[in-house]
This record gives sequence, C-alpha cells and structure tokens, in this order.
Amino acid sequence: MSSLVRHLTFDCHDAYRQGLFWAAVLEGTVSDEDHPGDPEALVTAPDAALLFVAVEDAKTVKNRVHLDLQPQDRTREEEVERILALGATLVADHRTADGRGWVTLADPEGNEFCVERSAAERGPAAG
Repeated sequence: MSSLVRHLTFDCHDAYRQGLFWAAVLEGTVSDEDHPGDPEALVTAPDAALLFVAVEDAKTVKNRVHLDLQPQDRTREEEVERILALGATLVADHRTADGRGWVTLADPEGNEFCVERSAAERGPAAG
C-alpha cells in the first residue's frame, strides 16, 4: 500500500500567526487545539492540510518547494488583491499581455507561493 501525503509542513517562527494567514488564504480553519504561542498550528481546507511548526532557524534562501494556487470562484487578479490584503507581499509579477503567467507572492514570513489563472480564465480546453 502506498503512502498518503497527510499535510505539507512549513518551518516558521510564529506557527499560529502563519496558520491564521494560510487559513484565511485557503478559506480553511486553524485547529481548535492550536493557540497563540503554540509550537504548531494545523490548517485544514477543502483540498489541503498545512502544518506550521515553530523553529529557531531563519529563512535564508528561496523556497525549494512552493504552493501554486488556482482561484476557484474569482479571477487571478481578484485573488491576488485579496491575498495581498490579508498580509502577503508581491515578489514578482509574471503575467503576460495575453493573460497567461502567474504572480509570485510571499506570506508574512517570506515563503513564496504563486497565484495562477482560474479554470474559467484558462478556458474549457485547459480545464
């Protein structure tokens, strides 16, 4: 029997704060068992589970792995604006004149992630 990915785990300084940010981004929830100052915070959303674990180490280089988000009920531009309002920062804008591309953002602790076009923006052939 194969293994399942239970959740993606991120090292961070403030697990609960990161959990709150990502719960808002994914429109999920932080576990009722997690509280400010806890060393871990588990975020569950319809299609993902993210675990944030407090560590002493600082982030020093670009992520080797990152999330690519695809909005479900809004455009890429609307999603980028929503996530920026939640506390993300713009890292790079890779949108092209023909509507393709993506936007790279960073969460409050500097972890990069991308926002791609929604399925509706891609059209029926791309799904």
